[in-house]
Amino acid sequence: MTLPGHAPLDDRALDPVVAPFGKSRTLPADAYTSQEVFEWEQSRLFASTWVCLGRLDELVAPGQVRAVEIAGEGLLLARNADGRLHAFSNVCRHRGHELAPVGEAIDARLIRCPYHSWSYRLDGTLRAAPTFTQSPGFDPSQYPLIEMAVGVMGGWLWIDLSGEAPAPAEHFGNLGEIIAPYETERLRTSISHTYTVQANWKIVVENYNECYHCTTIHPELCQVTPPDSGRDYQPTGMWLGGSMDLEPHAATMSLDGRSDGVRFRGIDDPLARQVLYLTVIPNLLLSLHPDYVMTHLLTPIGVSETLVECSWLFPPEAWDREGFSPSYAVDFWDITNREDWAACEGVMRGMANRGYRPGPLSGWEGTVYQFLAVMGHLYRGDGLVVPTAPDRTGWAYSQPTGPS
Repeated sequence: MTLPGHAPLDDRALDPVVAPFGKSRTLPADAYTSQEVFEWEQSRLFASTWVCLGRLDELVAPGQVRAVEIAGEGLLLARNADGRLHAFSNVCRHRGHELAPVGEAIDARLIRCPYHSWSYRLDGTLRAAPTFTQSPGFDPSQYPLIEMAVGVMGGWLWIDLSGEAPAPAEHFGNLGEIIAPYETERLRTSISHTYTVQANWKIVVENYNECYHCTTIHPELCQVTPPDSGRDYQPTGMWLGGSMDLEPHAATMSLDGRSDGVRFRGIDDPLARQVLYLTVIPNLLLSLHPDYVMTHLLTPIGVSETLVECSWLFPPEAWDREGFSPSYAVDFWDITNREDWAACEGVMRGMANRGYRPGPLSGWEGTVYQFLAVMGHLYRGDGLVVPTAPDRTGWAYSQPTGPS
């Protein structure tokens, strides 16, 4: 996929980022601290490819509309009574007034502009325009709401503001095959926690994609999963990630390794002994456990601030259990999340210091390498491409070359 245009960064600082694994370096400080780079990312990434808005059924139900914002762009989601979904630019075709303020979903039979009362059906067609629709020569069919590309994958809603991204099946590649055993489209959210992290969104993604830090800051996690376990997947779409194994005594990720839920009906060994950690570029992090799915939905608020909505999803069979509580999963990950956010904020503070220099990556940071290479190529104007997952078995460190 081609996203034209070069970021306001020096190619000499980006060349080491896309060097082969074992020779590469991390991104330059400006990639995390520059307001100009942040605005470039909003335009050339978040407004130019498929971006996740959340769970479809939680955003807007049939017969409802909801205004949302992404990359500074106002959108109006609408679902007909039959469930058909539309996404429109949140602007009236008359004088440009927003159709609805950002907020919760509301029941609606029509979309009515609060300025001059132009009204639209939930499929975006113009129904009435006072004085205009009674005037000879006025053709309402020429003034529908401007529709945006919308897609649903795994129960999540995705928006492409540009309308130029590949079709979802091509864009996501083999991601659907990886998550299929978890039947994510039938899951229900138990609870969501919203965190405000004082760090650039990329730092949150990088932290998620490695466990090199786990023995240092995650004592609870290391009790239920070996931090050096698992393998990386080979993506064919805009995602990356891998697996980690559970310790023999652990049935899932919880403080004592015990599960109070129900194993997904579509998984068996080896998935029943693994947790998958997947990043769907740019803003959805998927953690798939044997009995629940945890997600992190990232919304960059500013160059050094990221809103993270963390949700825990369970299959219907778990809810059917008398006295079921998701706390065993929520409590574990709330502790782990807060440990991670503190680390991310420490990195962000370090980025602001003049002593920061791009550093090397360890053999445990193969998926971090992939993500940084994605951003490096994007910044250079090469397009949006996920590199092949590096082979860690033969990894050996080689001193990078280039500017320090």
